[in-house]
Amino acid sequence: MTVFRGPPGRPSALVSWWRRRPPLGFAAKVSIAIALGLSFVVTWTTLAPTSSSQQISTERTYFAADVADPPPGALAPPRNATARAVHRKPRPASPRARKKRRAPPRSRRPNATPSPDAAALRSNLTDPDARPEPEQPNKPEPEWEWEDEQEPELSVPEDDGDATGKAPKEEENDDKAPALEWADESSELDAEEEEDPEAAKGKASKKKKKKKLPPLFSPAAHYHWKLCSAKSGHHYTPCVDFDGDGSQKHHERSCPRSPVTCLVSLPKEYKLPAPWPERKEKIWYGNVGHPRLSSYAKDHSWLNRTGEHLVFPPEESEFKGGARHYIDTIDEMAPDLDWGKNIRIALDIGCKSAGFGVALLEKDVITLSLGLTNDQTDLAQVALERGIPATIGSLGSRRLPFPSGSFDIIHCSECNIPWHSNGGKLLIEMNRILRPGGYFIISSRHGDLESEEGISASMASVCWNVIAYNSDDVSELGVKIFQRPASNDEYDLRAKKDPPFCKEEQNKATAWYTPIKHCLHKAPAGIEERGSEWPEEWPKRLETFPDWLGDLQTRVSADHSHWKAVVEKSYLDGLGINWTNIRNVLDMKAVYGGFAAALSSEKVWVMNVVPVHAPDTLPVIFERGLVGVYHDWCEPFSTYPRSYDLLHADHLFSRLKNRCKEPVAILVEMDRILRPGGWAIIREKLEILDPLEAILKSLHWEIVMTFRKDKEGIMSVKKTTWRP
Repeated sequence: MTVFRGPPGRPSALVSWWRRRPPLGFAAKVSIAIALGLSFVVTWTTLAPTSSSQQISTERTYFAADVADPPPGALAPPRNATARAVHRKPRPASPRARKKRRAPPRSRRPNATPSPDAAALRSNLTDPDARPEPEQPNKPEPEWEWEDEQEPELSVPEDDGDATGKAPKEEENDDKAPALEWADESSELDAEEEEDPEAAKGKASKKKKKKKLPPLFSPAAHYHWKLCSAKSGHHYTPCVDFDGDGSQKHHERSCPRSPVTCLVSLPKEYKLPAPWPERKEKIWYGNVGHPRLSSYAKDHSWLNRTGEHLVFPPEESEFKGGARHYIDTIDEMAPDLDWGKNIRIALDIGCKSAGFGVALLEKDVITLSLGLTNDQTDLAQVALERGIPATIGSLGSRRLPFPSGSFDIIHCSECNIPWHSNGGKLLIEMNRILRPGGYFIISSRHGDLESEEGISASMASVCWNVIAYNSDDVSELGVKIFQRPASNDEYDLRAKKDPPFCKEEQNKATAWYTPIKHCLHKAPAGIEERGSEWPEEWPKRLETFPDWLGDLQTRVSADHSHWKAVVEKSYLDGLGINWTNIRNVLDMKAVYGGFAAALSSEKVWVMNVVPVHAPDTLPVIFERGLVGVYHDWCEPFSTYPRSYDLLHADHLFSRLKNRCKEPVAILVEMDRILRPGGWAIIREKLEILDPLEAILKSLHWEIVMTFRKDKEGIMSVKKTTWRP
């Protein structure tokens, strides 16, 4: 025992008193112990948080991780999820669900490593095991109200040639600060902004506490980038290639379980594509080359490897006699097609030389080439490098990511697809995405009798009528043109109702990871239904808003006017972008296609992406004569690396609502699909734009221009050739 001592030679008073003190009795010792215990209890009760506050704290963390999107607009609900309300109470997990939870498997070390603080934040948002215990009975549930997100439209003033990052002046003689064009909330044109009626009633009845979402990107995060190790190298396409082995491909879309946070390498001595239209006929072989493509080029005259280039002779294609002669043959068979007016949007299945789409470009028809995932030659990548619209997908057990009644015409030449197999399911999917009254063109060189009979029987089962048949001596192809019925009258006259009509609850609009059902959807009957009438001739259909839109006519019209002004006043001259090198454009969060419509007079084509968690506006985009797909940006996009010259992201990240496990993976995907020297236009709230700028700088992207006002901003950035 340690004792305190006084000066040397003299005993301390404390020690002297201790020696004279009589020993304590048992009762005194018990009294002291009780007093100490009571004081400890009083102190702990006063200072420690109550169980109720602890419960509310954990519920906030859990509820933030599962926050719902704003309610959809008046057009249609989201396609692949149950409806979500703006206001809802947190629902703790049941004991049964907690028993089934397992610890997440150990994943590989991420290639983009955030700081420990950022990792802790994400674990609170995404870890299912961090959910709270069920509330005790008779305790009130806390009520939360999430602040509505305002997205005022931001237009950049015209550029005066200064790319220093400062806002340029609108007029030479105007010394005032440049004014931003803010769109009224009613013309914001994002259907997600509309308020849920039920939530509005609850908001009027009582005041609720407001809570903001945690930041999408942690400002404290630091990223260390690494290259992907896939064998496919600079051709790596995550949802197509087998994990770790790019020599084989999935038959259907199958994305990695963990978000892809590695960077795809560049080909050696990568070179920028030539401006359009030169790139249509000549591309750099090194940008897309691989052994299978080299072997394929040796056997086809329309694809010549000359030195460092792949050359596509204008008069050569996969069609003997040329694609123009092939199109002329179809015109003679069906003069009513009226390319470029009556027929505006085409789907070409099985991408080869893309000669069909190139020939139709001259007729003002936009043809989307569908490269199939079982194509080991990657000809869709070649088409995109040439500046031809293309995407990759699979014809299997799932629907294609297009809305119903999308395409005016579908074409398939020597694609060797067994349309009649498996109950004709693939033909049923073609029937879904083909517009009522639309055309299906199929041609083959050496078709066997059994397949032709099977296909004819399948066509008859879906009531497609053969309107023309011809065997062309020049192309050596047998061409058949079918037409889908424009009404349900022919379906009702079938002697055998196989395939049967789909039930009402089987939605024909859902198309994201949706299995193909063996049933036919009825054609629209009422004038108020989309597809009951053929759209206006192109280009009138771009600015004609049909009656079936109802109240959305005003909204779509305002969207068109707004983006036309933004593109003309800001984008074409005010962002430092050289548009002569822009051909492939991707709008990552299209609403009604206003951005694409504003660029329709330019020598570009735009892929409009409608996120799967947003209201279903993609049918409107197709109705206007534009193309697009559904996609979930929490997953990689279905395209090859370096596919696009420009990416447009208008408030994409602020709409994610912390849906994605690793939001930074979206930026990694942008880096993958954008070519070096390509551009990105990002419009966002400053709370998101600032950390985005830091991440893009870590990727060595060049920040060409930024403009900010109040809580909104716009950024023009350029991808470089940097790789870690």
